[in-house]
Amino acid sequence: MTETPRLDWEEFTRLGAEIAEWGAAYHRSLPDRPVRAPLTPGAVAARFPKAPPEQGQGLDGVLAELDEKVVPGLTHWQHPRFFAYFPANATPASMLADFAASILAQQCMLWQTSPAGTEVETLMLDWLRQGLGLPEGFHGVIQDSASSATLAAVLVMRERALNWAGNRQGLPGQQRLRIYASDEVHTSVDRAIWVAGIGAENLVRIPTQGPLRAMDPAALKAQIAADRAAGYLPAGVVACIGGTGTGACDRLTEVLAVARDEGLYSHVDAAWAGAAMICPEFRSLWEGIEAADSLVLNPHKWMGVQFDFSAHYLKDPEPLVKTLAIQPEYLKTHGKDGFINYSEWSVPLGRRFRALKLWFVLRAYGLEGLRAVIRDHTRWSQALAEELRADPRVEIVTEPVLSLFTFALKGADDSAMIDYVNRVNEDGRIYVTQGRTQGRIVVRFSVGSFACTEADVQLAGQVLKQMAG
Repeated sequence: MTETPRLDWEEFTRLGAEIAEWGAAYHRSLPDRPVRAPLTPGAVAARFPKAPPEQGQGLDGVLAELDEKVVPGLTHWQHPRFFAYFPANATPASMLADFAASILAQQCMLWQTSPAGTEVETLMLDWLRQGLGLPEGFHGVIQDSASSATLAAVLVMRERALNWAGNRQGLPGQQRLRIYASDEVHTSVDRAIWVAGIGAENLVRIPTQGPLRAMDPAALKAQIAADRAAGYLPAGVVACIGGTGTGACDRLTEVLAVARDEGLYSHVDAAWAGAAMICPEFRSLWEGIEAADSLVLNPHKWMGVQFDFSAHYLKDPEPLVKTLAIQPEYLKTHGKDGFINYSEWSVPLGRRFRALKLWFVLRAYGLEGLRAVIRDHTRWSQALAEELRADPRVEIVTEPVLSLFTFALKGADDSAMIDYVNRVNEDGRIYVTQGRTQGRIVVRFSVGSFACTEADVQLAGQVLKQMAG
């Protein structure tokens, strides 16, 4: 019988040191690499054998294989000139925390399965709450992504409106529910509506107005009244702060007042822009947030916390627990009280020790260090918008919101804009994405990489103007 090779702890120590050196070298090399991999479907898979090994080979040489087979097919999300989508930053402190979490290998589904995992999560979410300026009384839980937090909120909207009958009886025979949002919310809201069984036709889009493309509160109130008259059951409102397409921000004071007056559950998606609220001068963007029933922001976007880490805050956790909690005997903790089981606050039962990542990042950089990064990104992005505005070939389509703005080439139709985006990205020096707003294709430009410098943003301006032709 062939003996299975085992990785002992001496090997672990040696290989761990090697991978740390390899990782540092990779990050140092990023400025010299194209931001996005060549888009050749199947190229990466073709470098691997078609069948798994029958015998263990150990891990010696695996880093060389990573460089040969995997790295050439990466889009480098930690690249200093990654200006596409929103960032998914991984600071060194956060990487070390993720390594520590992997070593400890906790399953934090219950307080008893990891008392430290649960209590550190509670504390870290309260630290973050304080940093954001949220009032006491908001309770936080870590979700894997904003999509999961939004799904949880939509499920609460459903159950609360149906007097908790949906989970018991199902949706057939119930009144048709209505959820309200603008066109500026992320498509995770659409998916949450699908998964919750509410149906795409019952996500009602409210018109927007003003420079921040905010949901019209009067139109929201009128639509709720019309739906009630038509026999629908209004259930909830999803507002956004820093919408993905253009950075749209709803006027929360007015929108949340409508939700409260109409008895609807309210959820605020601040996935990207929420991190910027650690800077007091930006909090006017979410003025009125204290009236929300729940909100979500992603420290894994703009606070240097390794993906995945979403902070989901609730004014009152009880409706969420009532919607999601299920307690077979083997999940009960007898003889203790005064604890939280966070698996009852999320759709998955299993939970990683994600709280370590926020602890390491806050310990390493402090709120002031994180504020400095966000302020720099915002200032550099807004300076680039002004530089492009001065170019007669360029039109700023939506004004900067924090570090995000959109622009187009004057006179260019959608096909020409797509061609322009492709030329920029194939050049390799920077990476941007296109979006659609006001019925046209635009370039979305967002500064957010922790490795980014002012010189990187200035180089981006050179590339964008060169590729304009």
